Amino acid sequence: MTNQPSTLCRYFVSYSGVKLPLKLVNEINAEALQNRNTYYRGYFDAQEKMLCCQKVVYGEVESQHSYEYDENGVLRHAQISEDDEEREVYFNQSGEIIPG
Repeated sequence: MTNQPSTLCRYFVSYSGVKLPLKLVNEINAEALQNRNTYYRGYFDAQEKMLCCQKVVYGEVESQHSYEYDENGVLRHAQISEDDEEREVYFNQSGEIIPG
């Protein structure tokens, strides 16, 4: 869970919603991190699509979501790492989860 894409990294307080990709909210600057025990680190491409989201707790990555999109910007694959477990979720062309 320590591999980080070489993209634009931004920091957030939390996320909203339950659908993937997560929607990070309340952006903060890097200087504010020293006053926080928990925050989210988001990596974005040039089109502002989030490619990776990490929940950081006391300086350690606790969970990570990695996202892949098709050429139309529709989410097609998510790899989720939490509590030493990994799972993959696939999506159809409408962005709906494909039952496994």
